[in-house]
Amino acid sequence: MPLLWTASLTCFAGMTSDVFFSLPVNKRDYVTSSSVHAALSDAVATVRSAACRAIGIVSCFSQILSSPSLPGEFIKAIDFNTQNSSTPVRITASWALANLCSSIRFRALELQTDPTADLLDKSTISLLVEIALRLTKDGEKVKSNAVRALGYLSRFIRFNHHCDAVDDSRNSVFYGDPVCLQTMVQALMSSVTTGNVKVQWNVCHALSNLFMNDTVRLSEMQWASSVYSILLLLLRDSNNYKIRMHAAVALAVPVTRLDYGSSFPDVVRGLTHVLESLSSNSSSSPSNFKHRDNLEKQLTFTALHLLGFVSPKNDQSLKDFLIKKASFLEDWLKGLCSAFNSAEDQPLASETINDEDGFSPNVSQKVMLSSAVVSLLNVYTSGNQQVIAQRFEQLARSTA
Repeated sequence: MPLLWTASLTCFAGMTSDVFFSLPVNKRDYVTSSSVHAALSDAVATVRSAACRAIGIVSCFSQILSSPSLPGEFIKAIDFNTQNSSTPVRITASWALANLCSSIRFRALELQTDPTADLLDKSTISLLVEIALRLTKDGEKVKSNAVRALGYLSRFIRFNHHCDAVDDSRNSVFYGDPVCLQTMVQALMSSVTTGNVKVQWNVCHALSNLFMNDTVRLSEMQWASSVYSILLLLLRDSNNYKIRMHAAVALAVPVTRLDYGSSFPDVVRGLTHVLESLSSNSSSSPSNFKHRDNLEKQLTFTALHLLGFVSPKNDQSLKDFLIKKASFLEDWLKGLCSAFNSAEDQPLASETINDEDGFSPNVSQKVMLSSAVVSLLNVYTSGNQQVIAQRFEQLARSTA
């Protein structure tokens, strides 16, 4: 019987959204109720794990959140199984948690533009945060999914309001206080320093989501400098190119110079050093080879994004650094101009790293190149670096 149940639940987990919603309502109800019942009641770990996997798959179907009761039943089953003594069960339950949080994130972002949309109530979102935070203290495979869930939740929670100060009769938007935000960030930072490769790149994904939350005022956050330092450390020292690429993605998300705060000079210096190191080192391990091109493209995007913010108002140490690196930056930018001319106005990184957690702003090569060159030109001109400024004037004309 356990083998039969496991096989049946595994079949449920193999259904696509189209297949699931092509079924009659009573058949869909059977799939979901059987999965929840097995997750909550079956004594066999393999059956519970298969049930959690089925729940995790169905949780990805956005229409599920329209059900008045099903999300709550899924959360109850997930929460129950994240506390199971069997590690495989906890792993699958945490995976289902992350998938459900991903669907909620998409729905919550719709809610911001569609006031008529419905979402889970505040207490349910709070419970999801609590579960994810607890699971960051579990083993690596569980922690990886917990971090992913935290990232999705941090994308839509409105952090610049207090729960008791909001008049929301629909009870459908979750407002987190600064303590909630700080606790989530601390959990991510702890995970990135103690976790394995998959945990680390999921932390980078999570930070990208957090940075995209427009209620998080990065310039006012005391933890921001530590977060930037961790991302720079991963970008510079990780042996895994995929981690480095996702760290670079996260560093490109803040949309203003102010968002980088006092870390701005360090981020610019760090990115420049990594670019210089990568361009002078053509060797990479076989496992990293397929990611090298993606890493270079993402580094290019991130570096141009940052260089577009440099100005004569920067602190003197950063201006001195940019003067010291003028020859490298000039050669690098010339290379980009040549590449741009041979592949007219192609996106730098959005096609390469485009996935549900990536950051793919719609900015053309030409605009970013021009902005970076002009910003550097202004720095060199204000610093009376006439020879360098003349070369960058020529470069600016070629990108105009």
